[in-house]
Order: sequence, then structure tokens, then C-alpha cells
Amino acid sequence: MARLPRIVIPGQPLHVIQRGNNRQTIFFATDDYRKYLDVLRDARDTYGCLIHAYVLMTNHVHLLLTPKQTDSVSQLMQGLGRCYVRYVNRAYRRSGTLWEGRYRSALIETERYFLTCSRYVELNPVRAGMVNGPGDYPWSSYRANALGAPDRCLSPHGLYHALGGDDAQQRQAYRGLFARPIDPADIEHIRHQTQQCTVVGSKRFQDEIQQMLRRRVSKEDHGGDRKSERYLRSSVLTP
Repeated sequence: MARLPRIVIPGQPLHVIQRGNNRQTIFFATDDYRKYLDVLRDARDTYGCLIHAYVLMTNHVHLLLTPKQTDSVSQLMQGLGRCYVRYVNRAYRRSGTLWEGRYRSALIETERYFLTCSRYVELNPVRAGMVNGPGDYPWSSYRANALGAPDRCLSPHGLYHALGGDDAQQRQAYRGLFARPIDPADIEHIRHQTQQCTVVGSKRFQDEIQQMLRRRVSKEDHGGDRKSERYLRSSVLTP
């Protein structure tokens, strides 16, 4: 199956997932979570990404971020991955790879899906049955976004600021978003589109991105045989 290039547009949010190799554990102790967040904060500053939401699960990580440059995300994930792997290998006297070969990412339609995706990320431990509520899990951005806990990794998005006139109102409104469950169709859409490394958004938004990039932003049902006439016709859009 043909692999489409990742879709990255500076200033447009992305949902990013990185999993452990063969879905194996990547965090073994409390210090590991802390180390990852330290490295994430440094990589964010070095490579030019704004982190809006995150969750560190036992064997994978979700990030909701906005890149400043086209290569910001790839550089952040490479730098973050290398540094954290060195730490784990040294701490646990191991060697070899830690991460699944390729991180997954999807461009987020801001108005329609940004806050939904933020909830999706922070509710992962609840869906996994690890905690009863997102505030019970210590390794996510929920406590900062919803309760005002200090978190030096985070940069609130404009849509978060638009929730209220001051910090307290923003946190209250954000907590209110969690009073109702996420539509299962939205959960499936975010999961599927991120796995495919494409676009989380409406058909109109996907068409706009496709026209902007002048190439397909989703995989074809036939698998995208690179030698097929159909693939060659559809892989690049004509003006």
C-alpha cells in the first residue's frame, strides 16, 4: 500500500500518536514520565512546536500540537525519541529500539475538531479503564487545562482562550466540555484519520487542504498501487 506524505501546515494543529515497538511498555516508573515531559519541553522550544494537550499512556503517547514550521513536528519527534530512548536504555541497561517505526499524525480542522481532539486525548485513561475521571490521571494535560495546575509544557490555543474572559472562566468552560461524552463517530473519525496520517475534519475542509497541497490527502480503497494509471492520475491534482 502506498504511503502518503504526512500532512503538515505551519500554524495548523496536529494530533500525533507514537507507540512503543510492538505496543510494548515505554514508561516503567514515575521518573520516566517526568523525564519524557522534560525532554518534550526542551524539544518543543528547540524545534518550534506549541503543545496544547497530551497524555502519556503506558505504551504510547498522544500529543495535540501546532508546528511553527513544516519540519517542526518531524524534528521534534526525532529529537524527543532519540533522547528518551537513550535515557531508557541507560536507566534499564537495555539496548535496541523502543518506538514503533513511524509516528502517526493527522491535521486537525480547528473550529470543528480542536476541542474535541483535546478531550479525546485527555480522556484516553478513562476509556482504557485506568481511572474514573481525567483529573485522576497524573500524566496528562487535563489538570492544567481544566484545573489550573502548573504545566510548563503547555501553550493554550486561541480556541481555549476563547472559552472565557479570564483563566478561571476558561477552565470552568473547559471542564464543562467533559460533562458530555464524545460522539462515538467523532472518536472513530479521529482514530481512523490519525492512523491513516490524513485529515481530521469535514469533507469541505479535506477538499480545501487537498486543493491547497495539490495532492490527495487520503488513501484510495484500492491501496494506491504506485504503478497503476488510476494512482498516477489521482496522486497529483491539476490546477
